[in-house]
Amino acid sequence: MPSAIVTGATGITGSAIIHHLCKDPSYGKIYSLSRSNPGYSSPKIQHATLDLQTSAEEMAKELGSSIGPGGAEHVFFCAYLAREDPAELTRVNARMLSNFIQALEITGAVKRLKRFVLTCGFKHYGVHLGHCRQPLREDDALLVEEHGWPPIFYYEQERELASASARSNGGWEWVVTLPEDVLGYARGNFMNEATALGLYCAVSKVLPGAGAQLPFPGCKANYFAFNCWTSANLHAKFCLWAATAPGAGNQIFNVMNGDTESFQNLWPRLAHRFGCRIPSPMFPRGGVPDSGGFGGFEATTVRMRTAHPLKEHEHAIGVQAEGPPTLFLQIDPEKWAKREDVNAAWAKLRERYNLDQKAWEKATWDFLTFVLGRDWSCVGTMSKARRLGWTGYADTWDELEATFVELEREGVLPPVDQLKKDFPA
Repeated sequence: MPSAIVTGATGITGSAIIHHLCKDPSYGKIYSLSRSNPGYSSPKIQHATLDLQTSAEEMAKELGSSIGPGGAEHVFFCAYLAREDPAELTRVNARMLSNFIQALEITGAVKRLKRFVLTCGFKHYGVHLGHCRQPLREDDALLVEEHGWPPIFYYEQERELASASARSNGGWEWVVTLPEDVLGYARGNFMNEATALGLYCAVSKVLPGAGAQLPFPGCKANYFAFNCWTSANLHAKFCLWAATAPGAGNQIFNVMNGDTESFQNLWPRLAHRFGCRIPSPMFPRGGVPDSGGFGGFEATTVRMRTAHPLKEHEHAIGVQAEGPPTLFLQIDPEKWAKREDVNAAWAKLRERYNLDQKAWEKATWDFLTFVLGRDWSCVGTMSKARRLGWTGYADTWDELEATFVELEREGVLPPVDQLKKDFPA
């Protein structure tokens, strides 16, 4: 009966993988590794506190005592450390992965390894830099630094992983997954889009003088753009599939829900769920850069320093990428979250429903600025995985709503049914 090692066990993707490993009867032992104990109760799980920022030798000592030389057939690496500087981000995360693999080699645990699954993301394509050619394909050219692009840390991780696999002389294979805008929840982890969106909607419901309106913070182009999301549960199922699927070894895969969505569809559904009203017009000033904000809220325009990644393909597609990438929001989420009236509304919700203050303090408003402010679509294809037999699918709205329900259960968001009763429109 195979066993598995999961790093980043307290994160959204890592905890989802552990959850699905526990449900899979084919796995007998699961080693969860993280800096803090997530408190999993399954008898399958053996937790070890591990700091991936330490040296390979130090990690080997910890792994040797907690896992031993037996190791595991499958490793799921979901650990990530955020850094502002792209070069430092690359250095830290590549070193964590490299040292961890070396620690497995030192202990001899790598001898049992069959596949190593690394979770990366759509930054692999440069979607954080600007408009990319759509749909995103796994064989798209990399945005190399020699062409003037900033470092993308996933590239160095992917090189480290492939190099380590090559050292094994065919002993084990690697898989890289590329999810996009992951929807899910892990206790104490508020770095996800659903938390910030849910808080924005709940506070907008009770904000004095706003009439329970739910204005879209971003630009009009974003409202009508097409995007894709990834359920943490679906990604976990994909990782378990990729760990054993014939032909999936030494491959990079896009992992999305399988549908294509747009805020023109999602935003009215958010408003209905939280008992809010859709403003009419939604974009009173046109929803374009330098046109001003919505009502009394402050707008923001961010002109990015890089070129659009589409520049790499302009000769092939016959279209030139024009102007610098620009983010425009008719309501700046970061400034909105600092307003006195907004914080008073949040405090009212927090006290009435006993909500977690840390959720408000750690919500990723800056991520909303990017996700809602860009004027380009972000859609990938899953044809590569489909050809190998992957059939998984999830409805994005269903996954978003399921995440909201979990956030309500954990005291991050107010219970929506009670919210609508207490604050009727």
